[in-house]
Amino acid sequence: MKLSNKLEKVLNDQINLEFSSAYAYLGMAAYFDRTPFTGFGKWMQVQSSEELGHANRFFKYIVERGGKVTLQAIPEPKCDFKSPLEAFKASLGHEQKVSASICAIYELATAEKDYPTLSFLKWFLDEQVEEERNVGDMLAKLELVGDNTSSLYQVDRHAAMRAAENAKS
Repeated sequence: MKLSNKLEKVLNDQINLEFSSAYAYLGMAAYFDRTPFTGFGKWMQVQSSEELGHANRFFKYIVERGGKVTLQAIPEPKCDFKSPLEAFKASLGHEQKVSASICAIYELATAEKDYPTLSFLKWFLDEQVEEERNVGDMLAKLELVGDNTSSLYQVDRHAAMRAAENAKS
């Protein structure tokens, strides 16, 4: 069962969005690696790697369905932020954009009655709930501690531990 032209296009657009996400997180990691908050930098590196994995899943799915993968240019990411809070706010906004895009693809697949694509997208819908929660949790912690440097240090250490846990799995 070959993909429709419309679904093939939006799935290719999603590959671009996932690669753009990986690049955005890499830009955030670059920012953090210039600060004392290297734990946040490691957290962003993990996020970048996850986004690359997502892009590869879409890539393989298009191929499996007999479609043509069309890679597009990736925009330059922002690499400067005023604070960890600003970077995590940008991260949440980006995750919400990815979630909206996946929902739009799901709506198109529903309209086209493309049940294999609906099944494929289910994992991404669940993943985006987790992604938004992870970023939202970090954002809530950063909002709670404000500019308290010792508390920021503790949140940064917590971020580094998540990165270390993901490296083990």
